[in-house]
Amino acid sequence: MEIRRALPQDIRELLHCLKMKSKYAVLLVFVISLVIIEKENNFISRVSDRLKQSPQALAEANSTELSPAAAKNGSLASLQELDAAFSQLRSHLYNITLQLAGDPGDPGPRRHVLLMATTRTGSSFVGEFFNQQGSIFYLFEPLWHVEKTVNFLPGGASAVGSALVYRDVLKQLLLCDLYILENFISPVPEGHLTPFLFRRGSSHSLCEEPVCTPSTKKVFEKYYCKNRRCGPLNITLAAEACRRKQHVALKTVRIRQLEFLQPLVEDPRLDLRIIQLVRDPRAVLASRMVAFSGKYETWKKWASEGEAPLHEEEVQRLRGNCESIRVSAELGLRQPRWLRGRYMLVRYEDVARAPLQKAREMFRFAGLPLTRQVEEWIGKNTQAPPDGNGVYSTCKNSSEQFDKWRFGMPFKLAQVVQDACGPAMQLFGYKLASSPAALANRSFSLLEEAQPAWVT
Repeated sequence: MEIRRALPQDIRELLHCLKMKSKYAVLLVFVISLVIIEKENNFISRVSDRLKQSPQALAEANSTELSPAAAKNGSLASLQELDAAFSQLRSHLYNITLQLAGDPGDPGPRRHVLLMATTRTGSSFVGEFFNQQGSIFYLFEPLWHVEKTVNFLPGGASAVGSALVYRDVLKQLLLCDLYILENFISPVPEGHLTPFLFRRGSSHSLCEEPVCTPSTKKVFEKYYCKNRRCGPLNITLAAEACRRKQHVALKTVRIRQLEFLQPLVEDPRLDLRIIQLVRDPRAVLASRMVAFSGKYETWKKWASEGEAPLHEEEVQRLRGNCESIRVSAELGLRQPRWLRGRYMLVRYEDVARAPLQKAREMFRFAGLPLTRQVEEWIGKNTQAPPDGNGVYSTCKNSSEQFDKWRFGMPFKLAQVVQDACGPAMQLFGYKLASSPAALANRSFSLLEEAQPAWVT
């Protein structure tokens, strides 16, 4: 205060003047800002109102630019035409995206692929296409552990309840949260280490460095890597490897209800592509009777000797399986908005006859590059000698193996399958055999001559 009083009168007046001017300046800037904001709001409002006009109103407002024919018909920019134009543009952009993703030098966006099948449809063989691609983190049947746990819950679990659990676990796995499996692996992993992950050796990503740690003596490895010795699976290292890979692919035979996957398709964190693999149900039954012999004793005795009756519940179970596959396929083929561009139906028989061609189609659909390593694996593993085909082998002479079942299946067994699975067989383009001679006739194709419209 003493210093301020000591200032000359003229200086105090000057300071007071400057102080007042600064207040006015702030007020002026505030007023100008309000004016600018108001003008911007008016401009946005006019644009919004114009966008809300109907195509016909827009045409009238720009009538000088329309031809007489267009004016007579209201507007060329009808809602239907706009929707068609938008769909065409989206399709064009999607094709460009696939072309860019097909360049091995350009990894493109992160993709998530789900190979959805049932047992003995060739899913292990087709899954290898993705397993052989070095930039893909591939998991083989990770829901196996979940099924074992759900089935042994007190009171069991309904099909819907199981499907919901499968879906939620699947989502976490696609997001590389492999820790979710620790809730289902038995015995429970200790320190995120386990030697009990089902079929670990069927995933290259779990058997390569740094996931493949040095082997440990006196540790029993129930599921081990095929081509190298690795220690117990470190789930933390596996999750990190998953995040480092450009893409993620999973194969499962434990999800059949396509509609339950809608939340995954719509999850913004995922770019999910679903490939549903189907096979002639007669071939599936024939394969299961060999691979799971103990579960099909009644079928085998009835087919060969006619001694044991074929219980109706077993036929109903077969019919139910075929129907669930058909319903999911019909949903996918209808291409609802949430599934548009996200679903592909593939017949195993088409893969077996032209594996490289179908592999290219599947990779193109998924937006993934098909590398030379995948092509070489397909060439090597589809020309196996006749005696090199084990039950679980992925090395097949595919062009000769896919319908080998028909020459050993009793006709009355084929008839049961045809009666139970007729609608599904018709949808997928499988012919019904009318006699034992037709079933065993090599020159008689069990695939429709004209392929279904959905077959690419």
